Amino acid sequence: MTLGELAQRFDLQLDGDAQRTVSGLATLASAGPDDISFLSNKKYASQLLDTRAAAVILHPDLASQCPVATLATADPYLAFARSTALFDRSPAQPEGIHPAATVSPGAVIANDASIGPNAVVEAGARVGSGASIGANAYIGHNTEIGAGTRIQPGVVIYHNVKLGARCRVHSQAVLGADGFGFAPGPGGWEKIHQLGGVSIGDDVEIGACTTIDRGALDDTVIEDGAIIDNLVQIAHNCRIGKNTAIAGCTGLAGSTIIGANCTLAGGVGVVGHVEICDGVHVTGMTMVTRSITEPGSYSSGTPMATTREWRKSAVRFSQLERIQQRLAALEKKQ
Repeated sequence: MTLGELAQRFDLQLDGDAQRTVSGLATLASAGPDDISFLSNKKYASQLLDTRAAAVILHPDLASQCPVATLATADPYLAFARSTALFDRSPAQPEGIHPAATVSPGAVIANDASIGPNAVVEAGARVGSGASIGANAYIGHNTEIGAGTRIQPGVVIYHNVKLGARCRVHSQAVLGADGFGFAPGPGGWEKIHQLGGVSIGDDVEIGACTTIDRGALDDTVIEDGAIIDNLVQIAHNCRIGKNTAIAGCTGLAGSTIIGANCTLAGGVGVVGHVEICDGVHVTGMTMVTRSITEPGSYSSGTPMATTREWRKSAVRFSQLERIQQRLAALEKKQ
């Protein structure tokens, strides 16, 4: 691809040779003369002067500092993200059903879909146009895989799960497992059979080893454009709003409702039956114990300190109740 073609495709302002060809993307430090690079964080501006890239995607304010051709834009990171699609070398599966796959005669598979070796597709399942099912994946009864959706090797999708178009589900993810529902009985725990399903919209990405449980009665719902990292637990009857991002090791208890355009950083925990409104950012390791009704940034927990300082603080935490009681007593005397 030439720099001119790249600039035209992504509406970038090129300052350089439009006919120069490039064949890859790389960091400023590692880029060679056939690569393009990008600069979106000024922390790395010092690497700009020594880069060997053919061109750099950057903000117009930094263009004068660049010794090579520039592709200027107000949002360099977004332009970089879009450019990665042009150089993605992920191997594509051939169309058709692999001889080692097991596909029920009752399944409906689009002619241009791909079913990999040892994959299993059960009766009533539907696999849409251009979708691909990786090796050793399992697609349960009456599950729907939308057009262009890519299921990576080893994914398990239970029955009655619906995925929209252009989704991507990474290896070892489990969609539609039973929610954690039990009722105490005289002889111990009695299972609440999970009768709902999972409904996932278009353009959703689900990370490796993430689990999305099916609903107890209604579906667990993931709306269009949501992105979910690795090792995330989403319990039964949760609802995740449009374009919300959830980072790794986050856990959502049952019936949590999260609005649109939210971000939950790594390790966040959310108790069950709470609602988080649109436009909320929850910082890493926060424990959400009540509903959030106003957009903004929310945090909990204590920041890192040296072990010695932390131990002193822990002792003071244990003294807070006595201090409060003494303070209340003093206020009464005044």
